[in-house]
Amino acid sequence: MSAPGTSSEPGTQPGIDPRGPRFGAAITAVLLLVVVGLALSGSAVAATAVLAALVAIFAWGAFAGIRRHPWGRLYATLVAPRLAPPTHREDPAAPTFAQLVGFLITGAGLVLHLLGVPGAFVVAASMAFIAAFLNAVFDYCLGCQLYVLLVRAGAIRPRRA
Repeated sequence: MSAPGTSSEPGTQPGIDPRGPRFGAAITAVLLLVVVGLALSGSAVAATAVLAALVAIFAWGAFAGIRRHPWGRLYATLVAPRLAPPTHREDPAAPTFAQLVGFLITGAGLVLHLLGVPGAFVVAASMAFIAAFLNAVFDYCLGCQLYVLLVRAGAIRPRRA
């Protein structure tokens, strides 16, 4: 079985199915909303555990690549077979960069929380929730947009699939 969104099938274009990252963003948004709710209700230990798991999942997507992301595997196994083939594919570089942004934001919030900075946990989880929500509901990926801006400004080189 090929990785989610890869194009090992003959006659398909390279890249990933753009619906996969949106599906993953929906799962992430729900989990981040749970984190914020737990943190605000005083269940800091449970919120910390869920956010730590999300930090690890963001790291997985950022460093192993979006094609190996757990939510992408779930999408490829459970959702994609029930849908029509995608009308287009997208370069995985921008969604992979978005995973790095999510990792940095949630990781910073987790570290600052563990260092005792009040409010850092909820602020970081809320920021990540907003980004995931925008991607899941409106197909607007803030991390992807940041990637495009940084490439255009020459701050980073574009990565190729």
